[in-house]
Formats: sequence, C-alpha cells, structure tokens
Amino acid sequence: MAVSMDDDVPLILTLDDSGSSASAPLDDLDREELPNENGGSYDVINDASSPAAGECCAQQSSARHNWEMNYQEAAIYLQEGENNDKFFTHPKNAKALAAYLFAHNHLFYLMELSTALLLLLLSLCEAPAVPMLRLGIFVHATLELFALIVVVFELSMKMRWLGFQTFIRHKRTMVKTCVLFVQFIEAIVVLVRQTSHVRITRALRCIFLVDCRYCGAVRRNLRQIFQSLPPFIDILLLLLFFMVIFAILGFYLFSPNHSDPYFNTLENSLVNLFVLLTTSNFPDVMMPSYARNPWSCVFFIVYLSIELYFIMNLLLAVVFDTFNDIEKRKFKSLLLHKRTAIQHAYRLLITKQRPSGISFKHFEGLLRFYKPRMCARERYLTFKALNQSNTPLVSLKDFYNFYEVVGLKWKAKRNREHWFDDLPRTAFLIFKGINILVNSHVFQYTMYTVVAVNGIWILVETFMLQGGNFFSRNVPWSYIVFLTIYGVELLLKTTGLGPVEYLSSGWNLFDFSVTLFAFLGLMALAFNMEPFYFIVVLRPLQLLRLFKLKKRYRNVLDTMFELFPRMASLGLTLLIFYYCFAIVGMEFFAGVVYRNCCNTSTVADSYRWVNHTVGNKTVVEEGYYYLNNFDNILNSFVTLFELTVVNDWYIIMEGVTSQTTHWSRLYFMIFYIVTMVVMTIIVAFILDAFVFRMNYTRKNQDSEEDNGIVLEKEISKEEVVGIIELYKRSSAATETTQLQKLVLQMDKYGQMSTVFLGRRSRTKSDLSMKMYEEEIQEWYEEHSRKEESQTPLQEPAPASNSSLKPLSLRQRSQTVI
Repeated sequence: MAVSMDDDVPLILTLDDSGSSASAPLDDLDREELPNENGGSYDVINDASSPAAGECCAQQSSARHNWEMNYQEAAIYLQEGENNDKFFTHPKNAKALAAYLFAHNHLFYLMELSTALLLLLLSLCEAPAVPMLRLGIFVHATLELFALIVVVFELSMKMRWLGFQTFIRHKRTMVKTCVLFVQFIEAIVVLVRQTSHVRITRALRCIFLVDCRYCGAVRRNLRQIFQSLPPFIDILLLLLFFMVIFAILGFYLFSPNHSDPYFNTLENSLVNLFVLLTTSNFPDVMMPSYARNPWSCVFFIVYLSIELYFIMNLLLAVVFDTFNDIEKRKFKSLLLHKRTAIQHAYRLLITKQRPSGISFKHFEGLLRFYKPRMCARERYLTFKALNQSNTPLVSLKDFYNFYEVVGLKWKAKRNREHWFDDLPRTAFLIFKGINILVNSHVFQYTMYTVVAVNGIWILVETFMLQGGNFFSRNVPWSYIVFLTIYGVELLLKTTGLGPVEYLSSGWNLFDFSVTLFAFLGLMALAFNMEPFYFIVVLRPLQLLRLFKLKKRYRNVLDTMFELFPRMASLGLTLLIFYYCFAIVGMEFFAGVVYRNCCNTSTVADSYRWVNHTVGNKTVVEEGYYYLNNFDNILNSFVTLFELTVVNDWYIIMEGVTSQTTHWSRLYFMIFYIVTMVVMTIIVAFILDAFVFRMNYTRKNQDSEEDNGIVLEKEISKEEVVGIIELYKRSSAATETTQLQKLVLQMDKYGQMSTVFLGRRSRTKSDLSMKMYEEEIQEWYEEHSRKEESQTPLQEPAPASNSSLKPLSLRQRSQTVI
C-alpha cells in the first residue's frame, strides 16, 4: 500500500469574517489551502491584504495552522464519542477551545479529584470528629473555603468553555453550582460564628466527587439506579401495601395478648413486620402469640411466603429485566454516539481533492492530538489496520472501526517459534523436550493432583491444630515438599515456554505470585519474622488452579475478573450513599448511644454494662451494642455496614429510638430500602454479566476469546522508507527513530518486510458487538434514516473576531488527553 505524500486540498473551506469562501484551491498539490468548518472557526485567517509576492506562502502557512486546528477538533470529537459526552458541550470558538483544553488534562482532573476528596475528608476533622484527627473550627472552615474557591475556579472554566446558555442547561453542573452556593454560605457562617451548627448539607459534598472525570463509572451507576427506580417503586408499593394489610390484621389478632409487645399498637405492628421482612427478628416476633395459640403461626407463614419469598424475588426479577434492557439501550446509545463522533471527525479530515477517504498524513495529524504518546510506527500500523481496502485512503466504512483498532498494542512478530530455536542442537533438544513436557496433559493433570493433595493436607493440618500459637518455630516438612514441587514447576515452565510467553498468561502469572508468596512465607517461618506470618495463610490460594479443570468454573472466574473494575465502581457508589447517611446520622444521633443507655427499651440487655462480684471474682456483663454509634464518621460507616447486613439491625434502631424519638425509625428504614435498591442492582449486574457470558460462549464456540483481540499486519521496507520521507518533509524527523531502527533491522537480516501483531484485551463491548451483530445492522440503518430525515446541516456561522493564539504542537499534545 503506497503512502500519500501530497498535501491535499481540504474539502471543508474556511469562512472569513464576512462569511465568504476562501481562495480557490491551489493547483500545486504540495501547497496547502485553508480548511473551513469547526477547526477554522477557532481562529480568524484574513490575508486579503497580503502582498502578491508573499500570498502563496501566507496561504500555505495559514492552511497548515488550520489543518492543525482540524486535527485538534477531530480529536476532541473522538474523545467526546469515547467518553459519551454530549456534542452540545463541544467548544464553539477560540475562547471556548482554550478553556476546554485547560479543563481536559490530567492535572485539572487531579485538581478536581483532590478538591472533592479534601471536602469529604473534612468530615473526619469536623465535629463530631474522630478524636485523634480533630481540628479547630478556624482551621477546618478555612480549608473548606479554600476547597470551595477551587471548585468555583473549576466551574468558571467550565462556563468559559460551555458558554452561559449551555452551562445552565447542563443539569449536573447546575446541581453542583447550587450545592456549592449553599456550602459556601455555611462555611462562611461557621467561620464567622466560630462554632458549628447542624449541617445536614454536608451530605451533599459527595456531588463534587461524583462530578469528577475519574468517577464516570459512578455516574453511570447512579444513572442506572435512577432508571431502575420506576419498576422498583411499583413492586415496593405492592410490598408495602401487603405489609400494611398484615399490620392491621396482626394488630387485631394479637393486641389482646398483653404479653405480646410486638403488636400492642399499630405502629409497633408496622415496624415489627418491616423488620420481619429482613428475618432479623424471626422467630422472636412470633413466639408470644405462638405460645398462646399454635395456629397463629399461619399468619407469619403466609406473610413471609408472600412478602419474602414471592414479592422480594419478584422485585429482583423486575429489576434484572429492567437492568438488562437498560444495559442493551446503553450499549446501543454509546455505539451510535461513537458512530456520530466518527462522522464528525471524518468530515474534518477529508479533502476536496480526495473526498473518498483520509490520507495517512491527516490521519497521523489526528493521532498526534488524540494519542500524543503514540509513536510514528504505531500510528502507521493503526492506519494500516483500519485500511481494509488496502488503498492510500481510509474510507468512512473503515474509519468506523477506529475505536476498536486505536487501542491495539503493536509488537513485532517473532520469526522463531520458540525462544531457544537459535541455540546449539544439544541445548535446543533439551529445551524442546521441556517445552513438550510442560504443554502435555500428563504434566498438567499431575500438577492438578499435587494441588489437590496439598489442599487436603492443609485442611487436615488445620483441623489438627489447637488454640494458641498456630505457627510453629519449626518449618513443617510438608511446606518444604510442596513448595519445592511448585518451584520446579515454575522453573520448568519458564525454561520451556520462555519468560515472556510464561508471564503473558494470566493463570501463569497467578501461579507465579502464589508461589512467590509461599516462598516469602517460608522465609518468615524460617527466620521467625512474626509480623509476616500472615503470608503463610495465603497458601490455600493455590487451590484456585483446580477451577481451570471445568469450563463452567472457568466462565465463573473469567466473569469475576471481568467484573472487578465495575464492582469497584459499584462499591464506591455504595460508599457515597454511606457517606450521605453517615453525615445525617452524626447530625441527629451523635452521642445518644452509650453504656446502659436504653434501660427502658426492649433491647436494654444489648446495651447493659454491669460488673458485679461472684464469690472472689469480679464478673463483667457487657452488651457491646453501644459501640454501634454515630459519634464520628468512622463509627458511622461501621454501624451502617452492620445495618446493611441486617442481622439484629433492629437492636441498633430500637436503641437509638429509645434515646430520641419514634420518628428516628424512618432513618433506618429508608437506609434499608436504599441499600436494598443498590444491592439489588449489584446482584442484577452480576447475573446479567454471567448470563451474558454464558450465552456468548454458547453462540461463539471459538478459542480466540481467551487470547483477546489479535490483529496481524505486515509492513514492507518500501513503506517504512516512505513514512520516514513524509515525516522529514513535514519537519518531524525526530519522530522517526523507531522507524529508522526498523529499517536497520530489516537490512541486518535481509528482510523486505516485517510482521507486527496488535493485541488488546477483549471488553464487554466487543462481546456485545458479536452478541447483537444482527441487531446492530438494524440500529445503523435506523440511525441513517433518522439522520437523513433531519434538517440538512446548516452553513457554519462566520468566525468570531476573537482569535486563538497558535499553540505549539508540543503544548497542544500535552493538553489533549
């Protein structure tokens, strides 16, 4: 495939201040003309007054600068497609572009994240504070004001980039602005009065974290939760309806029994049936009535059968169905959004002389802004991987695969099958034999047997241990034997496969890590390093290797590893809810729970702390539930986690209620409902991921799934030399170091071409592309019809009089991510 060396004439022409089109295209292909649309709108090029002798040179300089602007804007469009940013937030002029570039770099993102974390961590120091982290009011109020001023600066840059009209239309930004205003007023009041007051609004500080660029997954989770709420609320209302019916029925049936404290009032009936829904108070809630009349058990059996086993499972089914539908619609929306972004970028990169595709020169210019750290060799390999038609230009059809190809990591394909192919014959035969051995089924199943025996031995050894010091000063012989076997296996695989191939497998990397930890544990035992004895406990992790034997287990583990990033974001989402409830809990319940605090309640024994003398000994009777309090943010998080588990959670609720008011129960009930929503979403997500993978496995019986995405491309020496010449002509010869090394390597081995392999891990998006392959074509056709039915694109508005001072290439490469 030949590389286009010409400077093509852009298809999109620049508008000057009056809105008229620029000069006619130059005849010479080596001379560049002025681009038009979005890239040109950032800067004003007006050379009507240029002298005739320098007009050509001035036009070429202006065109080169405007091509740079086109590259930059195309990269911005592609970033917006990748990040699912709405196109109405696209920068529209020079001032907006400067603010956009400033707000879209990692330093700005880190500033956002640091400010949000500082505001959240202030809850450790503000009253009620963690004792050892308490700060003076002046100090923490000043820190809060400083952080809020930084947030004001961030929002001002966002307004400068979006414009006022777009800024006020952006819902999340307006919510953040309102919260900022309230926080600012409260911080000033605290600083002036030098005393804290009830500040429930501190719970809204998490909005600053949610709005950070690095928390995009958290925002998607919250959006998904809110989208799942309508069907969830429908089933929840049904559940509460039956609860009210049974509460009224229970009150009439059991209130005559004065020894039954659970149904003596309608309020107690509702509360105890709500707790019964979590089974936390069962069978205690049934026993007083059951003791009086055994037939009363029918009431509780029917209630639990309807509420717990039917409606709660129906709730999960409805949420799972909604979640599955949302996931599919989200994939469709993002896919079409990326497609639109690619279309916008494509229009900025094609030229008037060659409107059928993008030349390598302009594709390379795009990648300089989209992926500044990508080297010249990888840029060309990416171009060639996209160019399925093997022509000098990338067509729009090929350019649609941009996001799938640009993430590939390229490495030269080894000409040798094994790392030891060039060794002397004797050494070659030895290592070849080791290679055959480690790849044989006999060797693999022998190691599985050893791992199983090791697991049984650890189980028997642990069962035989008595209380006290579990770690003997003498190293067990079994530890040395099994570790030696694992060490020999590691050595054989490393020599037989080669270090690179060995460590390229996830399972081999896991085996290596576990064996290394086992060796460190042996050192800890041998040299009596007690602080490191915990490493010995990691030995049973070797048993996970047995899950490779069965395909279903492999699917479960693969799904689990794929879920880790998403589960981390879901965990952070849950922590955000924890933070909100912890702040509210501290404001209302700090200091209300202590030893012997609830003597008038039904749960007094759980809070009682009494010491008395029995014979010659002092016996302490201690109920530990006073530790479950809201005295600071850390205690609050522990208490909320216990409420999430729901085991005996009503004891905490009744303890707080006895010290405050009956309305306090609403706090705990609302928290349970909110966590039930989040946990149901988490369960639905796990089910959806596992079911999706199982369906994909059934539909696609191929082996490439385990190897990720692999693409092979061959580059000839002639092509490499052509690329080097192109870079030299564009005054970018410093970027050709790797290409020149590649030419020297080809000359050294007498090669006329080199094969490169591009690899990347397979994502759920890739799996979805295969699962919905037939539907995707329908989506594309529907999207095309929708675009055709819309009003034709309007002519671009004349460029504003404000101009953007041209930035150097290095500066712009650093600011665009």
